[in-house]
Amino acid sequence: MKPSTAVATETSTRSLTRISRDRTVSTKLTEAEFALIEHLAGDRGQWISEWVRDVLLDAARDSEPQRQKATFAELQAIRLLLINTLEPLLRGEKMTSEQFKELLRYVKNNKRKAADEMLASYAIGDTEE
Repeated sequence: MKPSTAVATETSTRSLTRISRDRTVSTKLTEAEFALIEHLAGDRGQWISEWVRDVLLDAARDSEPQRQKATFAELQAIRLLLINTLEPLLRGEKMTSEQFKELLRYVKNNKRKAADEMLASYAIGDTEE
């Protein structure tokens, strides 16, 4: 693979340097899809091609979906903690520090599984337990 080189351009008002690229990826869009892409790129102050490149590379690197999965898993951890803590407390039961530590271990070990199961239930349209 040939290394990229930076070349200054006078025509670009959005960046001072431009990286030389020699590969093309293309697709066809409807008018509505193109308008959406154009709007999203404009909101970021980017040319459409720059925006599309960023989105494609982010998807290829899987960076944003990983952050979203981690965030969702942490949200499920809070949910597990609340569900498993509040129910006994509402019944008037006391929780020892050892029970709470065990609950935290349970949440830590099961949050990803709970997140995967919740996402799967959304995929089939069943969000009620």
